[in-house]
Amino acid sequence: MALPLNINDLITCRTVESERIEFKIGWNPEEVIHTLCAFANDINNWGGGYIVIGVQEKDGRPVLPPVGLKASAIDKMQKELLNLCNRLKPHFFPVAEPVLFQNKQIFIVWAPGGQNRPYQAPVSLAKGAPYAYYVRRFSNTVKAKLDEERELIELAANVPFDDRINHKAEINDIKLSLIQS
Repeated sequence: MALPLNINDLITCRTVESERIEFKIGWNPEEVIHTLCAFANDINNWGGGYIVIGVQEKDGRPVLPPVGLKASAIDKMQKELLNLCNRLKPHFFPVAEPVLFQNKQIFIVWAPGGQNRPYQAPVSLAKGAPYAYYVRRFSNTVKAKLDEERELIELAANVPFDDRINHKAEINDIKLSLIQS
């Protein structure tokens, strides 16, 4: 499944707020699982977020052209991402896609707000590590405080209408006039 957005707009922050984007110069599985968990928890109901790997950031903005990634590294990331997703409680699987951007390979992970929130991630990737809830605050992924944990649990029963998946929807249900307005 292709990502449902313009990659150039995403990286230059014209479509999605910067609080919903995490730029990573390289693969750091522990940071990725925490950010993935925070986007899936979607405490502010923004629709999750994007992790863009292979793009350096400075002062919260992408440094272009991107650093890029080797194709073999992207294959390894996809395999590790599957393992990370299985470590989340409950399991959560984002949409991930290798993309050619400005003649460099990058890897984009889109984590929409999860249907089964709240999610927990291991604090570290060490065996037997404790689990914690993670949320996004501004452009940071942080461990949820006790009041935020309560809020996440309350949100579990309130998935926003536009974040719900309708498995019975068909293409003919889409009304172009409503989309344009």
